[in-house]
Amino acid sequence: MQDLIANFRLQDAVDILVIAFLVYQTLDLIRGTRAARMLLGLGVVFLVFLSSQFLDLYTVNWVLDNFLSSIFIVIVVIFQNDIRRALTQVGTGTFFGSEANLQSSDIDEVVRAAVTMATRRIGGLIVFERDVGLTEYIQSGTKIDSNINRELIISIFQTSSPIHDGAIILSVRRIAAAGCFLPLTTNPNVSKALGTRHRAGIGMTEDTDAVVLVISEEDGRISLIIDGRMTRDLDAANLRDRLEKLLV
Repeated sequence: MQDLIANFRLQDAVDILVIAFLVYQTLDLIRGTRAARMLLGLGVVFLVFLSSQFLDLYTVNWVLDNFLSSIFIVIVVIFQNDIRRALTQVGTGTFFGSEANLQSSDIDEVVRAAVTMATRRIGGLIVFERDVGLTEYIQSGTKIDSNINRELIISIFQTSSPIHDGAIILSVRRIAAAGCFLPLTTNPNVSKALGTRHRAGIGMTEDTDAVVLVISEEDGRISLIIDGRMTRDLDAANLRDRLEKLLV
């Protein structure tokens, strides 16, 4: 121990801090997602492998040895969506913090629209673009390119509107498009009680760094989804506070 302390360098401290930071960010990224359960499952498999060596279970040891010899390929295949999301966040800077692209007045318009829609039981799905571009999703809908305002948002989600199905995407202080198609989550841990809008919102935030607002037409609840994690039953004050912290 004395030799370790005596030979400890500044580079070693930096090395430890970098690894600790990466491990923390990785755990924070997968917390509450299916990747966390998969990682736990891999840990159990590794413990069984060690036990098979200790107990001389040759067949089990041979099978797991061949499985674990390709562990890096297995990890890439199993966690491909999470790896893609992590690399996207690193490439855009969201791994270290995101940049704002809305103003408080825009947030107020969205919150007023959401509360009105919740009161009237009008379902809605609103996506806030951040650092990861959403061009491919914008192109799947109908181009709007309008200022963000309460009346337009509500009118888009009226059932009589031809583009009420799908999501509206807000980009650079504009309503970029409406009726956009979003990817549905494939997470088996998502409650089966959630409808298509909630599943689409979760799927969108699993693939990108977007923030998604969902208004339920069944119960009028307002939900906010970030990184695949959903906060439900928000009131106007809480919704405004969360959106301002994330986007302003």
